[in-house]
Amino acid sequence: MNDVKQGVYKHYKGKRYKVLFEATHSETGERVVVYQCLYGDYSHWVRPTAMFMESVDVGGKSVARFELIHQED
Repeated sequence: MNDVKQGVYKHYKGKRYKVLFEATHSETGERVVVYQCLYGDYSHWVRPTAMFMESVDVGGKSVARFELIHQED
């Protein structure tokens, strides 16, 4: 199981998000990350943990989709 730390993350496109917690999908058992935008309407979102933690290709370079910039205790 992945261990996503609570805190503020920067998306590779530049916006910031706050990870609230991980949860388990009731039907599939898949782990998901529950997070909140730190801009605009401050809405809440869910993304599969594996996708949240993966790397993406940006201009031929592999970078983290979300980078932890401030961990909460």
